Amino acid sequence: MESGDSNIIIHVISVLFNMSWQIFWPLAFGLILSSFIRHLLPVDTVVKHLGKTDAKSLTFTTILGMVSSSCSYAAASLSHTLLAKKATLANAMAFLVSSTNLIVEMFIVLVALMGWTFLWGEVIGGLILIATVGFLFSCFYPKEVEQELRQHIESAEPAKHAHSDCGMDMSNMKHETSDCGMDMSNMKPETSDCGMDMSNMKSETSDCGMDMSNMKHDHSMHHHMDMPAQEETGLMSKITKSAGFFQMDLAMIGKEILIGVVVSSILIALVPQEGWKALFISNDVGLPTWLHSLLDVIIGIFVAMIAYVCSVGNLILAAALWHGGISFGGVIGFILADVLTIPMIGVYKKYYGKRPTKWMVGLLFLSILFTGLCVDAIFNGFGWVSTDQTVRTLNQSGFGMNMTTVMNLIFIPLSIWYYRLGKKANAGMGMSM
Repeated sequence: MESGDSNIIIHVISVLFNMSWQIFWPLAFGLILSSFIRHLLPVDTVVKHLGKTDAKSLTFTTILGMVSSSCSYAAASLSHTLLAKKATLANAMAFLVSSTNLIVEMFIVLVALMGWTFLWGEVIGGLILIATVGFLFSCFYPKEVEQELRQHIESAEPAKHAHSDCGMDMSNMKHETSDCGMDMSNMKPETSDCGMDMSNMKSETSDCGMDMSNMKHDHSMHHHMDMPAQEETGLMSKITKSAGFFQMDLAMIGKEILIGVVVSSILIALVPQEGWKALFISNDVGLPTWLHSLLDVIIGIFVAMIAYVCSVGNLILAAALWHGGISFGGVIGFILADVLTIPMIGVYKKYYGKRPTKWMVGLLFLSILFTGLCVDAIFNGFGWVSTDQTVRTLNQSGFGMNMTTVMNLIFIPLSIWYYRLGKKANAGMGMSM
């Protein structure tokens, strides 16, 4: 192997490692948070605040997104959780947008790298996009497709059976009766346990894998029955069950995340900034302003879909696009389109199915396109866009005693432990993935 090829491979590996280092903790934090919300957040609470789409619910979900993880994959997981909790589709999509585009760390990097004009463009654009998403998804997403989406979620949702001890609350078993503490006489004939008619049970019939006929009725047996009951209650039980959702989430979308990071690393390592500039239409072509802006926003969205790089890398490429000649609205469209990358679309297919994903992607594309055009018209109309924007030096070193290092030192061991706990819990329920 020649030294040039060797250097290229080393460079790609270095970019891949640095990108993985940058996004690990927000991704882990977002997925862990999603698992706890899915297990602990009552459906009634979500339905109360997000069960209908209006200005109040969109405001609430925007704030919720702003304080959550900035990683797009984690945001997709959290929006999926909101849908599983019966939030409206419009509110879930608004959360997805706010969680990926209206977060503090992005604001800080935007100011440091591209200046205050782009910060306000991102803020105004994000708010316009949330309102547009709320309107389009409420009015134009077909009801039958939404029903298909929710059926897909319910069919994959393990909450109804994964961690329920086959429907029996073992912690509340009584000890004064002879049937292992369960008062069988009070059970109604129509009541089913794991789909079984208890009224017709023979003494030797097993219940959820327990041989009732061989169980002793002395105090020692009750003592042994008490031990697992105590283990299944309290804080650790909640953590264990939440970890099960975390493990299943990674099993479902882990490959898409890995592919996205690898492809992004290869593109940012191998394609020079000048290569992206060749995509744009020169101002010398003489197109009408509105058409030039329209084409630039479409190009920005297209570039984001095929070349998305997570976190800081996304904004670095946005700066390169700006200096390559793309319009202001095109840059904003590029940044906002982090929810439309190819790996993210793969995640949506896993979560919602093919047809619901097609409609979702189509409406998100139209929303981002409309937002980019609005931002371009507003900022150019008021003369807020300067042509001498400068890219400022940004230290991308992944190591050193900075916030990324500290958070990764916390979340790397925590996520490994949490994943193993969830895998063990799911394996115990026969749901190993």
